[in-house]
Amino acid sequence: MIELAPDQLPPLTRWFAAGAPGTAALAEHVRAGGTGRWWADRAAGPRALAVACADHVLLRGDPGALAPDALAVFGAHYVQAPARFLPALGSAFDLVVPWERMLYLHREPVPAPRTPDGVTVRRLGPGDAPALAALPPGAAWVHASWGGAAGLAGSGLGWAAVRADEVLAVACTYFHGTRYEDIACFTRPGHRRQHLALACVTALCRDIAARGHTPSWTCSRDNRPSRLLAWTAGFRLEDEYVHHLTGKPARRSAGLPA
Repeated sequence: MIELAPDQLPPLTRWFAAGAPGTAALAEHVRAGGTGRWWADRAAGPRALAVACADHVLLRGDPGALAPDALAVFGAHYVQAPARFLPALGSAFDLVVPWERMLYLHREPVPAPRTPDGVTVRRLGPGDAPALAALPPGAAWVHASWGGAAGLAGSGLGWAAVRADEVLAVACTYFHGTRYEDIACFTRPGHRRQHLALACVTALCRDIAARGHTPSWTCSRDNRPSRLLAWTAGFRLEDEYVHHLTGKPARRSAGLPA
């Protein structure tokens, strides 16, 4: 596939449902925020289209239009695509692992929980970028959809539990759509079980509702702590789906057909 510039994009409504919740809001997020990349089988009159942000990919169109190695750029990504793309994914990578996912929508506002003394829950601003960047390495995913800590801090779409200059927990809009905002959260090890994530999520949900949008939440079926936090924060199950984790690009023997 070839990468498309923003001014080369076809009308998104031909490819992606407008105002979709969960990871499906990725396309609108990238179109508005410019933090992802677009790919197609060809620039003029594309027959297959992909959009990638952080480690997620949405695929649409006709997989028959793709060359054998066209999807190799999406190794080690979570791919959400119609079932017709599965043979192409299977031939492109040495491993394709299905992951069962759960999609929740925010249905019941809940009161903000009490937080420990000295902890303030507030909106993140540009000056919080260093504190976000100082989170443990395993937290980098939480701002990946904004291109890094500075992008999230400057977006105005994150809330954090802060003590002094240290971010203890954060919740943010991960994919910002025109109707739904899919959210993410992280709490520092050592500060869990203090309702800090719940406090951040509650503040974020109120903020999203004030914008006239609905919060959504996606997680693995096996992630019981995430599911419990979603339920406690007022989210209710809306749908279940499968996305696929890709491995390394498949090796192809020289001189043999792909």
